[in-house]
Amino acid sequence: MNAILTSSVAAPSPLRTRLAGLDRPLLATGLLLAGLGLLAPRQFLDTVGFVSGSALSIAPFLLGSVLAAGWLRAAGADRLIGSALRARPGRAIVLAALLGALSPFCSCGVIPVISALLLAGVPLAPVMAFWVASPIMAPDMYLITAGTLGFEFATAKALAAVAIGLVAGGSTALLGRSAAFADPLRQRTCSSCSARALPDGPLQWRFWTDADRRRQFAADIQRNAAQLGKWLLVAFVLESLMLAWLPADALAGVVGDHGWAIPLAALIGVPTYLNGYAAVPLVAGLIDSGMAPGAALTFMTAGAMTSVPAALAVYSLVRRRVFGWYLLLALLLSMAAGHGYAAWLG
Repeated sequence: MNAILTSSVAAPSPLRTRLAGLDRPLLATGLLLAGLGLLAPRQFLDTVGFVSGSALSIAPFLLGSVLAAGWLRAAGADRLIGSALRARPGRAIVLAALLGALSPFCSCGVIPVISALLLAGVPLAPVMAFWVASPIMAPDMYLITAGTLGFEFATAKALAAVAIGLVAGGSTALLGRSAAFADPLRQRTCSSCSARALPDGPLQWRFWTDADRRRQFAADIQRNAAQLGKWLLVAFVLESLMLAWLPADALAGVVGDHGWAIPLAALIGVPTYLNGYAAVPLVAGLIDSGMAPGAALTFMTAGAMTSVPAALAVYSLVRRRVFGWYLLLALLLSMAAGHGYAAWLG
């Protein structure tokens, strides 16, 4: 009798079982949209339109990065890159920072590449250098920034991207021997990926001639697209609300041009979405509204490194300590860039 009572109490309800089977990010997004639809119908329509437009605009970059990461793994090139970046740690960090500043990846598009490199055994230090430098600057972004904010600001931002990558990689290398950074990937993600990993073999760019490599490519594409897609959906919903309820004039008024401008710009910039070309006119408007150039550079670099979609995708990829270290680097190094630019301006 006691066994029957115990089993009946312990058995989960059908509703709880169904909820447990749902994906939490998608469930949270659905509940948030439902709440907007009931309480703020106009904002709901604006949010749906914003999410649709953002998804269409980032889709080519996201698809390209997912395909590139899958191709690297299926061809075995990720192991080749991993071997090259493991050979000389100091040189690898410098190379990764320079490549990051020159790469066309946005902060979301670089996530599958980061995942492939970490799975290939590349140390966290050069990956971190590439990781934080890549979303800050790209060749086309330099020209767009120069055309709107001037070549001086664009050059300062490009130099900041390289310097931030170098410092992030170097400081991570100093801490890399600790147990906290020994295995940066989350266990469930690493196990899921390694279970389908290919055995060591020769580099094969035309991987589609091999059935195992084709299956690996398809599995990687499906996993990366699903993982990033659900977090991007959550992030774009949050971004639309931030842009609606955090006007640029109010932000410039809070930060302004005073002794605490740069720290405030970093604290606001870290959680604020500032990714892509839309950031340039936004920052131009902040400067016109009274934000100091050093604070504007801090706000722009912090927002680029930790844009909401990227931060959520990173959180799903790496362990919490690595995620916390990534946020701390974005906060401190964006402030350092802003102070350096302000000192150079005099």
